[in-house]
Amino acid sequence: MMMSCRLAKSYGFIRLFFLCSSNNKNNNGSRLLRFPQFPADAFSAFRSSRYRSMMSASSSSSSSNPMSREDATLLPSIDDKYGGVRTEMTHPMDPSLFSSLLRASLSNWTLQGKKGVWIKLPKHLIGLAESAVKEGFWFHHAEKDYLMLAYWIPKDVHTLPANASHRVRIGAYVINHNKEVLVVQEKTGQFQGQGIWKFPTGVVNEGEDIHDGSVREVKEETGVDTEFVQILAFRQTHKTFFEKSDLFFVCMLKPLSLEINAQESEIEAAQWMPWEEYTKQPFVQKHELLRYMTDICSAKTDGGYEGSTPIRVSAPDQQGAPDQQGNLYYNTRDLHSRH
Repeated sequence: MMMSCRLAKSYGFIRLFFLCSSNNKNNNGSRLLRFPQFPADAFSAFRSSRYRSMMSASSSSSSSNPMSREDATLLPSIDDKYGGVRTEMTHPMDPSLFSSLLRASLSNWTLQGKKGVWIKLPKHLIGLAESAVKEGFWFHHAEKDYLMLAYWIPKDVHTLPANASHRVRIGAYVINHNKEVLVVQEKTGQFQGQGIWKFPTGVVNEGEDIHDGSVREVKEETGVDTEFVQILAFRQTHKTFFEKSDLFFVCMLKPLSLEINAQESEIEAAQWMPWEEYTKQPFVQKHELLRYMTDICSAKTDGGYEGSTPIRVSAPDQQGAPDQQGNLYYNTRDLHSRH
């Protein structure tokens, strides 16, 4: 009511101002009144103007923090292919507001019959993790730029897949035409300072094929260019690197160069060593794994053993992609002989 009175007074003042200040006259010499084009309802004009102002301010606020809007009552999410949902937080949010939205979202997802819930937090929003944990979420895995949390809605044992359980490593068997094998001594690790000559070894990078990883590791440690030949064998062990399991692939490579340029940061020395001299090392003779490896490598060099060669194939992955690319490693010699 007070707003209407003030508006009416303002409108009356505007009319009076134009009445007194107008110098225009009609043909009779009387004053000609010219009013600006106000809407018939002055309060409607004020309300429209006020609405546009509020919407502009809301839009500006939403662009900087979309979750500050009053109508945002649930966390943004997308359905996955397994009856669950995934949400990725991107904008800063007060932890108390996040907790409220999370509880409301969990209630909504429960009513929808959802199962697993995944929340991805970038590192600049890691402070929200405490609120999620208080609601029953657990840490699933972490990468250098985000943390993934998980939650299971049904009142039974969850079936969410565990975090990656294995690390993939390679050992490179590189032998030249003189039956000399490429070996290194390491500056760090369990063999540091022991005078032990061993195959170049290393970890396969994320998204890297095993055969590409073996070529890269040999180049990094020794400077020798190689061509991948076959996977000769692999070993699986458990509870190694931060409680993860380990897959170690013994790879045979053909040298494309002979000059050695050892990696200064990790390699103490590198050389081409006669195969017989390598196999006679007490360290090699002592360990069962290394004895098996030397037997396999010798059999391959003599032509009596065939390893696994990669072939590029496509197949559906766990997300249902129709043409996921990968490598199938298999014994090409013996398979071809059957057909």
